[in-house]
Amino acid sequence: MALSDSDVQKQIKHMMAFIEQEANEKAEEIDAKAEEEFNIEKGRLVQQQRLKIMEYYEKKEKQVELQKKIQSSNMLNQARLKVLKVKEDHVRAVLDEARKRLGEVTQNQGRYAQILESLILQALFQLFETNVSVRVRPQDRELVKSVLPTVITKYNDETSRNVALAINEEVQLSQESTGGIELYTHQNRIKISNTLEARLELISQQLIPQIRTALFGRNLNRKFSD
Repeated sequence: MALSDSDVQKQIKHMMAFIEQEANEKAEEIDAKAEEEFNIEKGRLVQQQRLKIMEYYEKKEKQVELQKKIQSSNMLNQARLKVLKVKEDHVRAVLDEARKRLGEVTQNQGRYAQILESLILQALFQLFETNVSVRVRPQDRELVKSVLPTVITKYNDETSRNVALAINEEVQLSQESTGGIELYTHQNRIKISNTLEARLELISQQLIPQIRTALFGRNLNRKFSD
């Protein structure tokens, strides 16, 4: 049975409607899948960026913490240095006061003569030479001259050696110095300084640990006392 033009047109329209519906359904399916893939990719990118941000701020937090520790350590070190400086200033003040009081020793001529005798004799034992010159302050010249015979006798008794001991009349110790003597031999190439300042310096180096302990107490962090 032959189809009329009207029937053909209806079938064509029906087929077109079916194709359009199939196309719409396919488009919707593609859109849905694309939306799903977009959301998955968006979630992946967001999570990736979130992890990067967390990692960045975690790194920044560690840097800040490290900076705080460094700053705290620097401040602690500065505080320790200030404490050490104050302590050393106190120790130095004690030693300076001791130096000021050295001059009091020379005011007692009898006691000072004994000290000069000991200082010269000790220096002679160190030099162990036969020709020695003595440098003294101008104001001590006569006092030193008076003790030289005793010194020579004691040196001879102790060593069985004679010594020519003379005061240097040309070169003297500074009049402003605290006191004591210097001994020279071998054309002044060898020197023993037994001035009161030199003796105090030597003694102070040995006594500084005791001075620190007396002023500030024992440092429990120190393994050694020197």
